[in-house]
Amino acid sequence: MTTTADQAAHPPATEDHVLLLDEDGRHIGQMPRALVHGTDTPLHLAFSCYVFGPDGALLLTRRALTKRTWPGVWTNSFCGHPRTDETMLEAIERHAEHELGMTVTGIQLALPDFRYRAVDANGVVENEMCPVYLATVGSEPVPNPDEVMELAWGAPADVGRAIAATPWVFSPWMVKQIHALAELEDAPPSGGER
Repeated sequence: MTTTADQAAHPPATEDHVLLLDEDGRHIGQMPRALVHGTDTPLHLAFSCYVFGPDGALLLTRRALTKRTWPGVWTNSFCGHPRTDETMLEAIERHAEHELGMTVTGIQLALPDFRYRAVDANGVVENEMCPVYLATVGSEPVPNPDEVMELAWGAPADVGRAIAATPWVFSPWMVKQIHALAELEDAPPSGGER
C-alpha cells in the first residue's frame, strides 16, 4: 500500500511515454509507456544509470515484484525513458527522484551507443537504445515500493564477480552493461576525456 509519505517522496509519473526510434536512432514518434512493452516491442530510447557512493560502492536495486518485466531481479541503480520535452539529464534526475527519492550529482555518459534486446520469461520484449550513465549519490535513497523492493551497496569488483557467478540473478541489460563498462576500463587511454 502506498502511504502519503511515499506519495510525497515519489511523485507519480505523469504523461509517461517513450520515444520511438528507427534503426539509425532517429526519433520517429512516441507511444504511451504502458503500451510499448509487449511481445513485439518497437525500438525506443531509454537510459541506465549507475550511482556510486562517496566510498566508491555501487548502488544496486532489486526490482519490485509488481514490475511487468524482470520482477524481483537485481539490477543497476535505476533506468528510465526520457520524454520529448526533457533532456536526458533531466530524465535521469526525474527518475532518480521517482524511483529512489534521491538526488544524483556528477552525471557522466559512459556508454553512449549501448543497445540491447531481451525477452522476459513471460514473453515481454525490451528493445532499447540505452545509453549508460554514471553518477554520484546526492542524497540518501528512499526507494519507491512500486519500483524497488530492496537496495544494496557493493564494491564494483564484488558486483562483477557476482554477475560472473550468477548472471541469472541480474537483469540482462545490467549483465551486458557491466561487461561493456569493464571493457571500457581495460581499454588503453585514447588521449581524450572519457
